Amino acid sequence: MPTTQPTTPGPRFDVPEIDTFTRPYWEAAAEGRLLIRRCGACGTAHHYPREFCPHCWSENVTWEQSTGRATLYTWSTIHRNDLPPFNTRTPYTAAIVDLTEGPRMMTELIDCQHPNLHIGMRLEATFRAATETTPAIAVFRPA
Repeated sequence: MPTTQPTTPGPRFDVPEIDTFTRPYWEAAAEGRLLIRRCGACGTAHHYPREFCPHCWSENVTWEQSTGRATLYTWSTIHRNDLPPFNTRTPYTAAIVDLTEGPRMMTELIDCQHPNLHIGMRLEATFRAATETTPAIAVFRPA
């Protein structure tokens, strides 16, 4: 007769890993501020945070506070997602936005129904509050 082995929880893929490098980003998010990275060599801003510039490969990259303003590039309304914690949030709107500073960012739209969405729509960052198991997360709503 087979025996069941105790299972240990594996890594959570729905929660970002906070490490020494990304800690300033998550601490700013907890304060309601959106940080991006800017290259000192080519001047280009980027997001998600990397330790090097994805445009010129320079390591001369620093944190910069974003205005939190963006325009809607594209979106998709998700009606079914079986993965926690998303399964309790359906329907929700996943989106890509163009930040004023230049980078594109994947996010979620809130406080706006699908019929009111349009490409180029002006948006502003807000933050989903941190919980015991998840950090504060930047989301966007109509400006």
